[in-house]
Amino acid sequence: MSENTKKWGYLFVLSLIWGSSFILMKKALIGVTAFQLGALRTIFTALILFTVGLKSIQTIDKQAWKWVMLSGVFGSFIPAFLFAIAETEIDSAIASILNSLVPLQTVLVGFAVFQIASTKRQVFGVILGFVGTALLVVKGADLNPHQNYLYAGYIVLATVMYAFNVNIIKRYLQHLKPLTIATGNYVVIVIPALIILYFTDFFESSNLNHPELKMALMYVFILSFFGTALAKVLFNNLIRISTPVFASSVTYVMPIVALTWGFLDGEGFSMLQAFASLIILLGVYLANKKA
Repeated sequence: MSENTKKWGYLFVLSLIWGSSFILMKKALIGVTAFQLGALRTIFTALILFTVGLKSIQTIDKQAWKWVMLSGVFGSFIPAFLFAIAETEIDSAIASILNSLVPLQTVLVGFAVFQIASTKRQVFGVILGFVGTALLVVKGADLNPHQNYLYAGYIVLATVMYAFNVNIIKRYLQHLKPLTIATGNYVVIVIPALIILYFTDFFESSNLNHPELKMALMYVFILSFFGTALAKVLFNNLIRISTPVFASSVTYVMPIVALTWGFLDGEGFSMLQAFASLIILLGVYLANKKA
């Protein structure tokens, strides 16, 4: 199999995995609370990464640990809870489209905090992306009056944290392998996740045998294994055999998968929201397009 065929295969599989993660969160929330979902996702992913990458953390130097910690908090820990909280009120498909704001937020954070220069085209792409976001949220609130679309703010906040994480890794952790960074992240955040899970009363015996909880745990495990651990390995391979620009194009395909799952699950979606989604994706494209 040629590398060109492989890279398209990786792109398809990653889009399928990450595009499906939003419906998995939605289904898991039937049996667990948002805080339980965030904590369990962190714990399961930590256990998976520890089995293959724990020895690699010995290569993390003392100076890098503070950046590994910040990367874990901003890139994994807090967003896991923010997405879970958001999906208690808004549809999974909308959550996936809002997640596409990450490249735009990366441009903004890189410029504002890390003094990374931005072009006029990138600035225009950012503005366009946020116009599309506003349209998407306003129309979503109109289409689903029983849902609180202010919860979309949790996802926007999560995308800002993802943007900080990307810039931290680019500037301070480039000398470490991706698996080492990921494992180090979860070494830092697994204990807080266990503490949060304990205080949610998850371990009460009356809850552990509930059928909905068992199904929820299955969804969380699938989300953790495929959506986090396996996807990281595939994404690293995609970057190795292609270019960062090609690899980032997974952002454009993910919402298609998520929208399909949302439609099959009975979620409403209007033509105006489809138009707003295209505006967001166009903004992402302009903000990341090479000159």
